[in-house]
Amino acid sequence: MNKYLSLIKFSHTIFAMPFALIGFFLASHQSNFKWETLTYVILCMFFARSAAMAFNRYIDRDIDTANPRTSEIREIPNGSIKANSALVFVIINSLLFIGTTYFINNICFYLSPIALLVVLGYSYTKRFTSLCHLVLGLGLSLSPIGAYLAVTGEFDVIPILFSLVVLFWVSGFDIIYSLQDEEFDREQKLHSIPVLLGKRNALNLSKVLHFLAIIILYQIGNFEDFGRFYWIGFCVFSVLLIYQHTLVKKDDLRKVNLAFFTTNGIASVIFGIFVISELFIK
Repeated sequence: MNKYLSLIKFSHTIFAMPFALIGFFLASHQSNFKWETLTYVILCMFFARSAAMAFNRYIDRDIDTANPRTSEIREIPNGSIKANSALVFVIINSLLFIGTTYFINNICFYLSPIALLVVLGYSYTKRFTSLCHLVLGLGLSLSPIGAYLAVTGEFDVIPILFSLVVLFWVSGFDIIYSLQDEEFDREQKLHSIPVLLGKRNALNLSKVLHFLAIIILYQIGNFEDFGRFYWIGFCVFSVLLIYQHTLVKKDDLRKVNLAFFTTNGIASVIFGIFVISELFIK
């Protein structure tokens, strides 16, 4: 079991889960809270994330084997998990994801194959487009919309805006993370923003994307007339997004993992806690 938890990088789920819960409680604030629906939302997040991460490891197994950074730590190249076993794991989690949406409502069930196509399709994108980071962001951005739909069965402006925040935020920090592989990706003719623009311009684009995420969060707070808890969460999230850009320089990537995992994980969790608290007292 531990090797499969390592395969799917369960810790990565922390990036999108708080925003999924924001979408859920935003909808529940306007409707009836149901523990059953919350359980289904969490299960969908787990199954979709598990399928996406395992599929990425399966599709990229040859790339990971050739990359010195990943050849010993990724599960398929180092032999701790067989490629076919990873593929079976993907299929099982994909079916569980779709099956779980069946018990939520019709719109979630009907849209589940599209959502799955996005989160699985990301793994192919670095082979043909430098916009792969945005596709990753798009996949994770489905979490607040999906959770909102699970409760209401309808689209609305605010969860869509939260999804845009996730899109720009995740795309920005994935660009930072991909700086580590710029030289390898260029040699292998793989696509990324650092390969296309170079490290300096890639970092600048990441800053722009994070600035857009902050601006949208600010507008959400004004639009919904949120109180102090929201704005505390907003300030913490914004400061941590800015802080991660002080950790990584084009000629010094030693703190990429600190910026990628730690800073963004803390930012997401703290923001989620404060926004959900705001929804409870509003």
